[in-house]
Amino acid sequence: MKRLLLFLCALMACGVARTQQPATLHVLAFYSDKVEHDHVDFAHQAIQFFSGVAQRDHFEFASTVSWDDMNAENLAKYQVVMWLDDFPHTAQQKAAFEQYMTHGGGWLGFHIAAYNDSGTHWPWFVDFLGGGVFYGNEWPPLPAKLTIDDPAHPVVKRMPQSFVSPSNEWYIWKPSPRENKDVKVLMTLAPSNYPIGLKDVLAGGDLPVVWTNQKYRMLYMNMGHGDRVLTSDVQNQLFEDGLLWVASTKQGAVK
Repeated sequence: MKRLLLFLCALMACGVARTQQPATLHVLAFYSDKVEHDHVDFAHQAIQFFSGVAQRDHFEFASTVSWDDMNAENLAKYQVVMWLDDFPHTAQQKAAFEQYMTHGGGWLGFHIAAYNDSGTHWPWFVDFLGGGVFYGNEWPPLPAKLTIDDPAHPVVKRMPQSFVSPSNEWYIWKPSPRENKDVKVLMTLAPSNYPIGLKDVLAGGDLPVVWTNQKYRMLYMNMGHGDRVLTSDVQNQLFEDGLLWVASTKQGAVK
């Protein structure tokens, strides 16, 4: 709890967080164990990582592979839900999440959690993400240099201006979420990485890596493919600060 309180105090000192925090933070992570093994590997490692963060900061962190747990009664118990490389699959699950977020819930999504295309048929979710539709990826997973867009933002203020992120499959979106006035991009793939990929190559383009849609308490991170993602202490700091930031904000105060 000490670390969480210190983080919240730092946010208040920055004039960012102007709301009282719940006495206790409850976080629920959703994942699947029957999807691509690289996504399962990341989910298992992320659960271990965030369980450690929760133990240090004295908040509750739970996980489930049952996406039917995404219902109004259950979500009401949690201030933040996390999607570790998967997303809702039924109309009921999607409706429950939409209601949760539009009523002030918090969300932290990793990697394929934001996947959407012409077959997704969930326009609210596309708007929630800032309007970007999955456009392509590079392959195989590779490390990449990332740069910070807003060094003063609480999510990235403890990060260096740039760093090399461990191997990941990098997704690109069209249009870029950056074009949405409600979206604040916090981290971007450095142009010096292009062309990136060996089998599938991204030759260029704006590739935001971490962003928030300021209409919601949400944060998306592109990282999440394979068992190397959590090998960087620098990047792990980003994951921890990102979760605590989502927990500390309220709808309309996410700046």
